[in-house]
Amino acid sequence: MKVKVFDENHEEDLEKAINDFIKEEEPEIFDIKFSVGTSIFAEEQVYCFSALIVYR
Repeated sequence: MKVKVFDENHEEDLEKAINDFIKEEEPEIFDIKFSVGTSIFAEEQVYCFSALIVYR
C-alpha cells in the first residue's frame, strides 16, 4: 500500500491533479480522504483543498 497527498489552493486544481495521477499511474485505489481548510490572511480568506489517496 502507498499514499499520495495532494494540496491545492483551488478545488479545480485539486481535481485536475487527482485525475492526472489516476490517468498516469492507473492505481488500484482503496480510499480517498478529502479536506478543506480556511484561514484569514491580511483580510483575505485563504482556502486549502487537500486529498489523501490510499492505493496500490
